[in-house]
Parts: sequence; C-alpha cells; structure tokens
Amino acid sequence: MKVIRCNPADIDLIFEFYDMAIAYQKQQFHKAWMGFERALVEQDIDEGRQWKVVSGDKVACIFVHTNNDPLIWLEKDADPAIYLHRIVTHDDFRGQHILQTIIEWAKGFCAENGRTYIRMDTWSDNQHLIDYYIRSGFAHIGTLVLPDKAGLPVHYGSSDSALLEMKA
Repeated sequence: MKVIRCNPADIDLIFEFYDMAIAYQKQQFHKAWMGFERALVEQDIDEGRQWKVVSGDKVACIFVHTNNDPLIWLEKDADPAIYLHRIVTHDDFRGQHILQTIIEWAKGFCAENGRTYIRMDTWSDNQHLIDYYIRSGFAHIGTLVLPDKAGLPVHYGSSDSALLEMKA
C-alpha cells in the first residue's frame, strides 16, 4: 500500500468515502459525522493535506493531515506535531490494518518536517475507537471539554474530544 496526495479529480471519491463513513458510524455508534463542506475538502486538496492510501488500483482509505490544530489542542498546539483527521477506510479494506500504513507515512512525514508527535482526536465516548487507537500505538492523553466549538465541523458540537498522540 502506498500513500498518495489527492488531487481535484478525487473530490467525488472523497465524498463517497465520507458517505460510507457516516453510514458505518450510524450502524456502529450513536453519533455520526454530519457531512463536510465541499469548500473545506477543496481547500485540503489545494493545500496538499488530503491523502489516499492506494492498494493496487483501488483506494483503500482517505485521510487529512494538518500541521496545527489550535481549536482542539489549545496550548499543546505549540508542540511540533502533525494531526490526523477524517480517516475513512473503504468497507472492502476494513481489518487490514491500514492505520499502520498511515502511521508509518506520518512518521516519515514528521522526520522530513521536524515534527515530534502524531496526534488525533475522536469522540470521548467512543471507547471502542479509542481502544483501537491505543492498540495501534497511540496514548490517550486526556479528554478535552471544548470551551468554544466555533470554527470546528458541526460534529464537534455533540461531544467532548479524546486526545491521542504518539511520538514520531
């Protein structure tokens, strides 16, 4: 599997993945993403932060990285970290440990860009997903009660955030 930067031709595929993720979330959990603005995804692509994991000629997973996340990580955002967001694995590739491919990519990205940490967040009441991230090498470093959700996607309004990180 390889990690490749997305391009504008991938935008419809990205939204197919988001729709698939929302359907899966509704089956597995009591919350689901509420969709994303097309302009946000276009900006992620334009800024080179939207990625796809490819296996052969199939896209197995998509994700976004950012170099800052001050609305979630507050003062810890000053640390040299990258932040992983909106990881979606295609149903056909579930259980194939694609997160490990993303982690290896992130470690390489961190090494090339002087970053020390790989971070992510999820809903604090999704213990199943938190446990999966811990088994994958992340440490659960705390729960954040977001004081102000302005500027965040709508789904942040429904829960506090579990903060996870690993050393790159």
